[in-house]
Amino acid sequence: MDQLGSAMRTVLGLELESQDLSVVQMGVRAVVVYVITVFMVRLAKKRFMGRATAFDVILGIMIGSIVSRAVTGNAPFFPALAATAALIGMHWLFSGVALHWHGFGSLIKGKPRLLIDCGKVDTKALRAMHMTEHDLWEALRDEGVSSLGQVSEARLERSGNLSVLKAPPKPKVVNVKVEDGVQIVRIEIGSGACNH
Repeated sequence: MDQLGSAMRTVLGLELESQDLSVVQMGVRAVVVYVITVFMVRLAKKRFMGRATAFDVILGIMIGSIVSRAVTGNAPFFPALAATAALIGMHWLFSGVALHWHGFGSLIKGKPRLLIDCGKVDTKALRAMHMTEHDLWEALRDEGVSSLGQVSEARLERSGNLSVLKAPPKPKVVNVKVEDGVQIVRIEIGSGACNH
C-alpha cells in the first residue's frame, strides 16, 4: 500500500512545486481531474451545464478555476478536488431548497421579466434589465419575429434567454351573400385578439 501511495505521489507530482511538474505529470493530473470532475458533475443536477442561470454559471466558473489550479499545481491537488466537491454539494443543496421554497429560488436564480405584452414593449422593464431595443429586436429576430404584432408575450427568462409566445393569426373574414335582397353575413374564423 505504501508503494502505491508513493507511486501516486510521483506520477501526480504531489510533492513538487508547480514549476517543477513535468509534462507527463501535468497530463496525468489533467486526466485524473477530468475524470473526477465529470463524476462529481454527473452526481449534481444535469441542468447546471444546460440552460444555466447566473447561479449555475458561477458554479461552472468556480469549478473551472479550482480544478485548473489542481492540474497546474498552483493549489494542492486533493484539497482543490475537495473544494470542488464542496461547491457541487452546496449547489445541489441550494437547488433542493429552491425546489421546495420558491422565494429562495427567486433570490438565488432571479425571476423572469415580462418585456412585451400583446405587442406592446414595456420600456421600463427593458431599462430595468439593461436591454436596448436593439438587443430586444435581435432576440426577436432569432425567434422569427419581424413585427411586434406577431408577439403575444415575450419574457426575459432567468437564464437570460428571451422566450416568445407568438400571437394567434388574424381571423379570416368571409362575407357570405345568402340570397338576393338579404343582408350579407360576415363570418370571422379564428381569433386574432390578444387575451392578456
